[in-house]
Amino acid sequence: MFKHIKDSQITISELMKPMYSNFSGKIHGGYILNLMDQIAFACASRHSRHYCVTASVNKVNFLHPIEVGELVTLKASVNYTGRTSMVIGVRVESENIHSGEIKHCNSSYFTMVAKDDDGNNVPVPGIILNSKTAIRRFSRSITRQEHAKKRSENFKASSFKIEEHLELLKANNVKIEFS
Repeated sequence: MFKHIKDSQITISELMKPMYSNFSGKIHGGYILNLMDQIAFACASRHSRHYCVTASVNKVNFLHPIEVGELVTLKASVNYTGRTSMVIGVRVESENIHSGEIKHCNSSYFTMVAKDDDGNNVPVPGIILNSKTAIRRFSRSITRQEHAKKRSENFKASSFKIEEHLELLKANNVKIEFS
């Protein structure tokens, strides 16, 4: 079974209140991450028609701070489908409601896994790629997974060779002391 990407997309907007701010008066990054996880869950559940859990979150860069009083809009879309997992792309934008200025605050990728009532992984529908953007996003997810697997293999404790990395460390703010 295959589904169109647009059939699972979700958009939510929320006004940022003072209660969501951190000590510097900006909206707390943890609150935004919570909203991102919620919308990723909603999108994945809509697509799979099952309860979904977050398996991983790939790289969250906070590009611009979000101010109290701004309207935050989160958009989620299925970028990739595996057998039981999906990569949900989440984009966060903030809007100054006085000026209308919109800022892209961050984007991230949530890997979500569909579960049955007993907590077992269940197959998910595939997605229909009907645009250049959809093909690019799907391909990017495959490449990101391959890079993550390679990174894990390169730094596995059982096979890590310290000599291969000492030169890399010299150019960084680090001091090595073995006891």
